[in-house]
Amino acid sequence: MTRTYVIERARIAAYAAALGGTAHPAHTDPAAARALGHPDVIAPPGYLATLTAEAEDRLLRDRAGCTADGAVHRAQSLRHARPVHAGDTLHATVRVTAASTLAGRRLLTLESEFRAPDGTWVATTTSSLLCPAAVPRGPERRPLDPTGSEHS
Repeated sequence: MTRTYVIERARIAAYAAALGGTAHPAHTDPAAARALGHPDVIAPPGYLATLTAEAEDRLLRDRAGCTADGAVHRAQSLRHARPVHAGDTLHATVRVTAASTLAGRRLLTLESEFRAPDGTWVATTTSSLLCPAAVPRGPERRPLDPTGSEHS
């Protein structure tokens, strides 16, 4: 599954603001980014993982038989060839790269590869997700206890 993203200053700034006081001025101030040799503001390294969330959810639902609701995000790694700048156009391809079983649940590894329009590799994010247990259907299904305790 491939999707194209145009990296926007405002979205980078919103992500940087969500990081709190840990964001570098080059994430929000074009002059600070240019002073470091960048053409525009740079996205924090984790920003790309937020872009692929929708595509990952769709891939999980449509092709992997898993839903994001109730999935446990076990790990995330990011590899970058270069910083991502406001104004970049990136093509992301999301795919399942591994599948196994853990504690009776599907354990999936998803990889999102980002490339520039000329095909140059920019970055890759890798996520490990534990799918929710299958929900029984029909009369054997019981509602969750609103107190948070799971008893029969």
